Amino acid sequence: MMAAGWAWAALLAGGLCEAGFTTALRHIDGGRNLWALAGFLAAVTASMGLLALAGRQIPMGTAYAVWAGIGAGATAVIGVALYGEPLSLLRALLLAGLIACIAGLKAIG
Repeated sequence: MMAAGWAWAALLAGGLCEAGFTTALRHIDGGRNLWALAGFLAAVTASMGLLALAGRQIPMGTAYAVWAGIGAGATAVIGVALYGEPLSLLRALLLAGLIACIAGLKAIG
């Protein structure tokens, strides 16, 4: 069994891989972009595998919430930084709240 610190690192990496596969979805073009499709498949496999690995040490409800939060937050940041998605004050505050909730789950986990 992995140490708790490694489980949280695996969970962080898995959440970032989730942002990778959601970003790849933008470019798949109905399966015609094979590089994006391959990236999606690699990222989703890594993301789910890392979530499963972390779930051996961290309660799955907590692991899933943190994994989803990291992926959603990172996907939103990528959208703003790379794709020109709008970032209003309210959206920025809600993203900060999401990060605070992830940190809180880590702190009590």
